[in-house]
Amino acid sequence: MTKLRIIAGFVAAIVITASSGAHSVLGWPVMRGRLAETNAPADLVLGLGIGWVFGGVCMLAFGATALWMLSRVAKGEAHSLAPLRIIAVIYVAFGAGAMAVSGGNPFYAVFIVPGLLLAYASFGSNTPLPRR
Repeated sequence: MTKLRIIAGFVAAIVITASSGAHSVLGWPVMRGRLAETNAPADLVLGLGIGWVFGGVCMLAFGATALWMLSRVAKGEAHSLAPLRIIAVIYVAFGAGAMAVSGGNPFYAVFIVPGLLLAYASFGSNTPLPRR
């Protein structure tokens, strides 16, 4: 894996990790407020909130996994890049699907861009960098 691919992967992993906090800490209060305007039942709001926060935790797990794997590869260790590839495909597919069903809302590029960066990093050669 080249240094450029590792850097692209780290950028993606940092964005994914940071967006997990933004998703849960900033996003859910806004969504909850919007739901309150609709008089949605409390059990529905609770269920959506639990799912929303779980999504943020999953994003954190994806980002942490990517950071850990990329740090190992950057140190010259050989590792399967399959987990990074899976995360990349999930992010690109989810972002593209969400963009399509939302009528082209560009907000969903927040999933597509890190997914593409992680794909660039992980679908290249997995030959480790030489140790120094």
